[in-house]
This record gives sequence, C-alpha cells and structure tokens, in this order.
Amino acid sequence: MDIKTLTYLIPAAGILALLYAFVKARWVSAQDAGTDVMQEIAANIADGARAFLRREYRVLIIFVLAVAALLAFANSQEVESSWMIAVSFVVGAFCSGLAGFIGMTVATKANVRTTSAARDSLGAALNVAFSGGLVMGLSVVGLGLLGLGSLFIAYNGIGWDIAKVINVISGFSLGASSIALFARVGGGIYTKAADVGADLAGKVYEGIPEDDPRNPATIADNVGDNVGDVAGMGADLFESYVGSIIGTMVLGAAFIPGLTAASGEPLAAILLPMILAGVGIVVSILGSFFVSVKEGGNPQKGLNIGEFGAAGLMAVLAYFIITMLLPAEWSVDGTSYTSLGVFWAVLIGLAAGTAIGLITEFYTSLHGKPVVGISEQSVTGAATNIIAGLGVGMASTGFPALILAGAIIGAHHFADLYGIAIAALGMLSVTGIQLAVDAYGPISDNAGGIAEMAHLPAEVRGRTDTLDAVGNTTAAIGKGFAIGSAALTALALFAAFMQQAEVGSINVANPTIMAGLLIGAMLPYVFSAMAMKAVGRAASEMITEVGRQFREIVGLREGTAKADFATCVDISTKAAIKEMILPGLMAVFVPVVIGFISKDMLGGLLAGVTVSGVLFAIFQSNAGGAWDNAKKRIEGTITVNGVEHAKGGDTHKAAVVGDTVGDPLKDTSGPSLNILIKLIAVVALVIAPLIR
Repeated sequence: MDIKTLTYLIPAAGILALLYAFVKARWVSAQDAGTDVMQEIAANIADGARAFLRREYRVLIIFVLAVAALLAFANSQEVESSWMIAVSFVVGAFCSGLAGFIGMTVATKANVRTTSAARDSLGAALNVAFSGGLVMGLSVVGLGLLGLGSLFIAYNGIGWDIAKVINVISGFSLGASSIALFARVGGGIYTKAADVGADLAGKVYEGIPEDDPRNPATIADNVGDNVGDVAGMGADLFESYVGSIIGTMVLGAAFIPGLTAASGEPLAAILLPMILAGVGIVVSILGSFFVSVKEGGNPQKGLNIGEFGAAGLMAVLAYFIITMLLPAEWSVDGTSYTSLGVFWAVLIGLAAGTAIGLITEFYTSLHGKPVVGISEQSVTGAATNIIAGLGVGMASTGFPALILAGAIIGAHHFADLYGIAIAALGMLSVTGIQLAVDAYGPISDNAGGIAEMAHLPAEVRGRTDTLDAVGNTTAAIGKGFAIGSAALTALALFAAFMQQAEVGSINVANPTIMAGLLIGAMLPYVFSAMAMKAVGRAASEMITEVGRQFREIVGLREGTAKADFATCVDISTKAAIKEMILPGLMAVFVPVVIGFISKDMLGGLLAGVTVSGVLFAIFQSNAGGAWDNAKKRIEGTITVNGVEHAKGGDTHKAAVVGDTVGDPLKDTSGPSLNILIKLIAVVALVIAPLIR
C-alpha cells in the first residue's frame, strides 16, 4: 500500500471511531433509566450541564472569531495564503468543543443508567459507566484524526511545500489548545465551587451528606463532575493528542532529506504519527471488549486489563508499521537513524506513560500507604491531615520526574528530537481507551449521587461507591498520564518552535534567556493562584446561598420542602464564565508579547514554563487525589490505635477539610497547567514564522 492511499485511511480511522462512539451512545441511551425520581434528578443534572456549556460556548465563539481574525491578518502580512491558519484554528476549536459536547451529553445519560444497572449487579453498572466514558474517548480521537487528516489532504492538494502545509495545520492545534484551556479552567472552577460548597455546607456546617437531596448545592456538584471531569478532561486530552501529532509532523519534516518510504514517497516520517494514531483507534476499540468485572470483584482490574492490553497490542503493531514505512537506516546531516530506533522511542513513550500511571495509582489509591497515612493523620485534626497531604503531593513528583527525564534521554538517543516527539505520541496512541477509563470516574460519581438522592437500598449505593472509589483512582491516573504526556508534547513543540524560529540554542548564561526562563517558571504559580482564588470566591458565595436556603426555606432541613437547586447552579455558572477569561487570555498573549520582544527570551520562557508547570501540576493533582481517597477511607470506617473513626465524627470532618483544600488543586489548577504549557508552546510555534 503506497503513502497516498494511507493518507486517505487517516480520516477514515477517525470516522470509524465516531461510528463506534455512535453505536455505544445508542446502546447507553437504550438502557433502563430507573424510577421517576431517578430520572427527575438526572434531568436536573443534564439541564444544568447543558446550560453551562451553552453559556461557555457563547463566550468562546467570540474569542475564536476574534483570534481567527488576528491570525488571518497577521499571517497575511508575512506569508502568502497563510490566512488558512485561521481556518485551521476555527476547525480545531470546533472539533474540540464538539468532542466535549458529545462526551458530556452521553455522560449525563450514562450516570442514571449506571445507578439503575447497579440495582442488578456491579458488572452491569461498570459496563454502562465505561461505555459512557468510551463515547468520550472515541469522540476525542475520532474528531482529532478526522480534522487533522482532512486538513492535511486538503492543504497538500493545493501544491504547497510540506513545511508550509504543516505550519498552516498547526493552527488546528492552537484552536484545540485554546478551547481546552477555557474548558478546563471554566469547568474546574464550576465543579469545585459546587463541590467545596456542597462539602462544607453539607457535611461540616449542617451535618448532612454531600449528596443528600436536602443539600441545595448537590445538583450543581453533580453537574460539575460532567462539565469539569468529562468535557474538561476530554478537551484536555484532545489538545494533547493533536499537539503530539503536529509536533511530530513538524520535526518529521526535518527527516525528509535522504528519507523515503519503501514506495519512494518522501512523506513517511510526516505521516507516521497520524498512521500510528489511526491504529491506536482500532486498538482502543479492541481493548474495550476486555473491560468487565464480576460481582464482588475489583473494577480496577477489569479496567487495567483493557487499558494495558491495548497498550501492549499497540506496541506490537507499532513495530510492524514503523519498519514497513521507514527504511532500515538513513542519514541526515551526517547522523544515522534507524527504523528500529524510532520504534524504541515509541516503546519508551508507552512505557513511561504506563509507569507514571502506576506511580500515580500508588500515591492516590484508596488502600495505598500514602493515603492510609493521611487518613491516620486526620485523627489529630485538619492541620496534620493537610501537612500529610502536602508531603505526599511533594514526594509524588520524584519518580515521575525521573521517568520523564529517562524517557527524554532514551528517546533522543534513538531518534533525536523526532524520537522525543514520537515518544509523546506513543504515550497518547491509545488515548481512546485511556480517556474512557478516566471519564468512567465522574459518571460513577454521579451514579452514587443519584443513588443517595433517590434513597435507593444500601447495596445499590455500595456498588456505586465501589465504582466511585476506583473512579477516583482512575481519574488521578488520568491526570498523571495527561501531565506526563504534556511534558513530552511540550518538549516536542518546543523543539519544533526552535527549528521554525531558527533559534540556535538556549544558553542560560544569556541574560535575555534567563529572564525568559524566570518568567516562564513564574507563570504556573500565577495561573494556579487565579484559579484557586476563583474557586474560593465562588465556593464562599455557594456556602452563603446554602445557608440562606436552610434558614429561609421552611421544612428544608427536615426534608419536607424542596431545595432551590437552580440558584446554586447559576452561582457556579456565572463564576466559571467570569473567572476563566483572564487566565485564558494570559496564556495566549504572554508568549506573543515576549516573542516580539525577543525570540530567544520566548525560548527561555518555554523551557521555564514546561519544567515548572509539569512538577507543580503533578504535586497538585496527586495531593488532591490522596486527600480525596483519605476522606473516603474514613467514610468506610478506619481503626487507629484500637479506636474506630467513621463518617460524621471529628476525624471525618478533618478529612473533609483536607479534601476541600485538595479539590481545586486536583480538579482546577493542577490539570489546567498541562494545557497551559502546551498552549504557550503552540502559540510560540504558530508565531515562529513571524518572529524568525
């Protein structure tokens, strides 16, 4: 099969993913939605999620059109016909937004159907929750590959040189990154304002469960799981997926001299990342068939079999694809490369992603030593709980940093900068099933909330709690995986920027570069501060509103009156829309300003924001995940020094405070940082021809 035929199979793989996502979405919709009460609760959650997305997307449409106009004008002054960068930008933004919308819509259907299935068995509930997550995962990879493949075919058909084609396509990644940042920040602010408000107002101040129907913030909290952890995470990994492919294509262009496929076509190194991504879609679909659990079993094992099985199959297929497409050996500028070296780089990326996921699982799993330690420290109060959680978060940066360092050195050794980029792609090649496992978490969380609010039997809530506890770990693993892939993707984009902008090297002894390095290292802290303050302000308003309702609605505390859920949903929505704008604009305009001051300073900024952002993101995500599961351990009752500590006691209240501190770390500022570092790198890559 020649290269031209393979080119047309790339968008076909995207269509395959979307078709299978459609089939799974239809299957989820056909499942039993439970009692009238369950359906009413689910309808409130779905209405709130749709209302938030409508308001968010109205703001984002204005942003997208404004940036597209700027891109068209700026590039038309410098590069002939490059106004098509603006077209690519709009297409990327649209695909990212559409993926989030599809995933969230199906998630809000899967939640109540997971609850209903839990009335029968744990396996049935897992099947529904995972299928809902799989729609999100396949929508992301399907739209990403369909968009990229179609644009490549269209632009390559114009007759431009390949470097220009790739530069114009980079606008697609910029569009995806922009939407991802706003979706992550906006969704994160929404979900944590509601979650913190529901936790503190319910468990600490009023002494009722977070998901109790008397708690006015409970619907907003469940809405937040969908807009933050489903739509937000989907946009996040869409951007990582697309960014890793484009970064590899840019660096692949440097491999063209002396490199041809067996058919004689000079596009092998450029098309390889899209072809690997297409195979990853097929592998993800196959892996999904192996996810199952028996009654009383551990859902984590079933999810791991599907995910790690897909990764293993991808490694085998990658070997045959790479050795078929690339020659056994070739030389560029006097340096020899081999197809086997490129394969080893892919394998390194897959192994690094898996290892970071397992390390994240250790630091955040319900029965892991770090979480056990935090739960036991809660016995002496909130202060010791928080100290222990901070220590766990800091310690958790160690091994992931060493793994990433080893992956960078190893991938570079085997295939230079192209190796680092292809390693990032290897890490993300089975994004379809990885994101399905991650999105399963918030669906299970919602299912538990619906079971609580609908007053279902204890065994039903027990099954949803089992799914939810595993979901916390899978969500933490997903965040660790996203951060790890962000590091390699950002490095690949960084290398592509240096090549496009003709930056020779980054010498930290140069004062201009050192200034950029310090500014870049500072950005994740200022960005996180904006997100954390936004959550604090919105949560404070939420707690005040919950208190007002308990005071003014007669019979609410006794359960004879209905809470005003809509007002709480509106508080979170307004806060998220208002507060997401400034951090998003900062991420877009700071690299532009620095770049036009000095391209060398921009290079320093990219190095600083990557190193600082990756480590700070790992710390925040893992600390928050560990605090969350420490609280859940106590809710299941723990024994320390012969004394039992259970839900509702002082130890539990201390753990709730720790979890409340960790929530915005793990769900708002932490996950947003991996988008920040990639968005800044993509902006730098797009403006590289203008500052060269």
